[in-house]
Amino acid sequence: MARALITGITGQDGQHLAEFLHSKGYEVFGMIKGQNNARAELLRDEFPYVELVSGDLTDLPSLVSTLERAQPTEIYNLGAISFVHFSWIQAELTANTTGLGVLRMLEAIRMVGGAQNNPMRFYQASSSEMFGKVREMPQTELTPFHPRSPYGCAKVFGHDITVNYRESYGMYACSGILFNHEGPRRGLEFVTRKISNAVARIKLGVQQDISLGNLDAKRDWGYAGDYVKAMWLMLQQDEPDDYVVATGETHSIEEFLELAFAEVGIADWHPYVTQDPKFFRPAEVDLLIGDPTKAKTKLGWTPEVNFPELVKMMVENDLRIESAKLHR
Repeated sequence: MARALITGITGQDGQHLAEFLHSKGYEVFGMIKGQNNARAELLRDEFPYVELVSGDLTDLPSLVSTLERAQPTEIYNLGAISFVHFSWIQAELTANTTGLGVLRMLEAIRMVGGAQNNPMRFYQASSSEMFGKVREMPQTELTPFHPRSPYGCAKVFGHDITVNYRESYGMYACSGILFNHEGPRRGLEFVTRKISNAVARIKLGVQQDISLGNLDAKRDWGYAGDYVKAMWLMLQQDEPDDYVVATGETHSIEEFLELAFAEVGIADWHPYVTQDPKFFRPAEVDLLIGDPTKAKTKLGWTPEVNFPELVKMMVENDLRIESAKLHR
């Protein structure tokens, strides 16, 4: 039986990936930090087939211990300080976890399994935020990086050290340069889920408005459930490589707002939305759009959920959650 270790198991990608791998017959291990992790019990309830193991991306010995216990054939490194705005507040923590954490995991793999004959295959969750102030459109695997946040800088290090270990030690190590991918499991701190949740609450009369930052920012938004399939496909290839995973379409936050409010029957969203300078980034990334040609041709991957379907899915989910709260 194939065995997979997922770091970042508590996030939306980790949960989607755990479901997907379980459906493929994998034995799934999820790495969590600390013995008293508040999310551990929720994970055990919702994903009883996942065996939780303790490990910390800031502590190399714990990663070695985790690998020795799980003995995974595939490792998906999704763990990170992933909220971009937070990375300016905790820049050093972001660099230590999101950047150096990748190095520690690669070192742990090398130490536990050896280099040239290592059966473990490694996936690194790279990010479109690495492109930052983009040099070309759309962005491909060869587009130069110009990150515009501590998060983006840390992701660039993680990406480059993955390539370096692949080339230096012959490790099977891939990076997926994933553009924005959302869904009902997205945290409320992220703008898409913040909008879908607020729209549901406004519709139900328990919230009056929503405060946001830059409404003109454009992103290439896809569905997280589609994107974890691309992660898995990367590790099934004969040779390791890096891939952009994206829809090839771009949409603004204003477009997201329009579709979300329309989903609950509100034609004009402007009276319900204000802008607050505290939500603006110190250095903004205005436009991201990926070219997924390589993933489509080499992996056979295509996104299945389009942008309007994604917004509808998220709003409907939050309507169910918020309605249930009202009827408790």
